[in-house]
Amino acid sequence: MEGIAMRDVLRTDYQKSVAEYWNKEKDPVNIKLGEVDGLYHHHYGLGDWDPSVLAGPPESQDQRIIEELHRLETAQAEVLLDHLGDITPDDRLLDAGSGRGGSSFMANARFGCHVDGVSISEQQVAFANDQARQRGVADKVGFHFRNMLDTRLDTGSRRAIWTNETTMYVDLFELFAEFSRLLEYGGRYVCITGCSNDVTGMRSKAVSRIDEHYTCNIHPRSEYFKALAANNLVPMQVVDLTPDTIPYWELRAKSSVATGIEDPFLTAYKEGSFHYLLIAADRI
Repeated sequence: MEGIAMRDVLRTDYQKSVAEYWNKEKDPVNIKLGEVDGLYHHHYGLGDWDPSVLAGPPESQDQRIIEELHRLETAQAEVLLDHLGDITPDDRLLDAGSGRGGSSFMANARFGCHVDGVSISEQQVAFANDQARQRGVADKVGFHFRNMLDTRLDTGSRRAIWTNETTMYVDLFELFAEFSRLLEYGGRYVCITGCSNDVTGMRSKAVSRIDEHYTCNIHPRSEYFKALAANNLVPMQVVDLTPDTIPYWELRAKSSVATGIEDPFLTAYKEGSFHYLLIAADRI
């Protein structure tokens, strides 16, 4: 699979800028949380946090918050994996926008399956492959410098595909066309994403601030369903996770790893201009 030139992966100036951002990224909110147990995530959390993390000795409070944030992020990945359907050890899965690999390793540990991750960040790919070697799973879990709009993987080769907060970097119609090609008939695609609220019309200042912070382009909710329908992907479950993610952001705002984007997220979620959505769709 390897040996493809950078120009074939990064085809636009925007993709190059996104890749540059993630190649340089060493944000403590990702690194420190990953150091808790070696699972490095690039997504947010779900569920209520334990109030006792604020009640213990002050000198260790920040570490308790970091450990609790990591627990919530891992819980979010578990929810995503819960929706992949029946996966066997012989199945091949794709983690599209795989970051430092946390969810891929969780999928392999749960199902015993093969997982390929793709990312346009060479730094992330190298980090994740090193993790696979350290974990002794490199024979089943591998990461590749690839564009998820053009993975170069075999048609019909995937039983399941997921994206976890990565769809805001690409055109959804192009993306779901590629996923439809890759999935076997009856295969499952699961997406967790933030999306803007069509009902309120133009996006809020808070949503625009999130875009600016991450160099992304948040899509309206309706765009997901239009693009799925256009590519033979039929939603089976749609879950509004917004109420379940707000506690994560409230706790993160109290931590040393806060980045300043916490207030825009909380504002956008609470005013209703932004939703945290899970979509599980089957390939027909």
